[in-house]
Amino acid sequence: MVENEHILSLNKQLNILGLSKTAHYYKPVEKFSSNEDIILLSTIDKIHTKFPYYGTRRVHKLLSRIGLHAGRKLIKRAFEFMGIRALYPKTRTTIANNEHKKYPYLLTQFKNNKNQVIIDTPNRVWSADITYIRLEKGFAYLAAVIDWNTKKILLWKLSNTMDVSLTTSTLNEALSFYPKPDIFNTDQGSQYTAKEHINILVENDISISMDAKGRSIDNIVIERFWRSIKYEDIYPSGYHNIKEAREGIKKYIEIYNTQRLHSAIDYLTPDEAYFKGENNRCYEAKDMLLEVA
Repeated sequence: MVENEHILSLNKQLNILGLSKTAHYYKPVEKFSSNEDIILLSTIDKIHTKFPYYGTRRVHKLLSRIGLHAGRKLIKRAFEFMGIRALYPKTRTTIANNEHKKYPYLLTQFKNNKNQVIIDTPNRVWSADITYIRLEKGFAYLAAVIDWNTKKILLWKLSNTMDVSLTTSTLNEALSFYPKPDIFNTDQGSQYTAKEHINILVENDISISMDAKGRSIDNIVIERFWRSIKYEDIYPSGYHNIKEAREGIKKYIEIYNTQRLHSAIDYLTPDEAYFKGENNRCYEAKDMLLEVA
């Protein structure tokens, strides 16, 4: 147990116990478990996917229009619980979290004259994120790592918890299957700023890039993938449980990587663009993107 009033400093106590400050200060978000809660979360998820730039104020107004009455504080907790943020930035009115080291957004160097981030080779930049997946009687969290240049989903995992083990296991497996990236970009969520996750990147000599506070648009490539998979698979499928969701998501991502044509990569599939860009090098685990938790 860590004690604030102790002869040893807080940092020394945490080091002895092998804990990060993120873990020490973490406070669980209030659970949403009733049927009414699930309906609220599912509705907010649909609204966020359709209108990713809506913050809590607009979501509150839209919920009221359709007869779901929830206060903005509850909506804010729901946003946090699902790990979602409005896509476009707003004026900062909150105090920054000072419990983790601040990392700059490194992708600005790749912006063109239209302010678009253009990455020209595979494994130059990977991005990662977590999104909320609604089920008939519950929810799950989908974590994924995407190659920015080719749009290939390198690895994904589905879990019923959104904790650091979800992100670290996804990152570790992606690194074991593919050449490491130069840069790894994420948001500033606690799962990605945790000591355990940062250490993996540092040990592999990978540059760490993080979105500015409140700027989901800085990670736009994976945000677009979330929108695609939700509208094309998750919402129409209406998965009953996590097992069904795993099977369906596995099929969707396999088709996405091997058959879906992207205009941004000269109408190649993500797999074609990725392995062509890697000079058709053979990887023993080429198809391991289908690996799931």
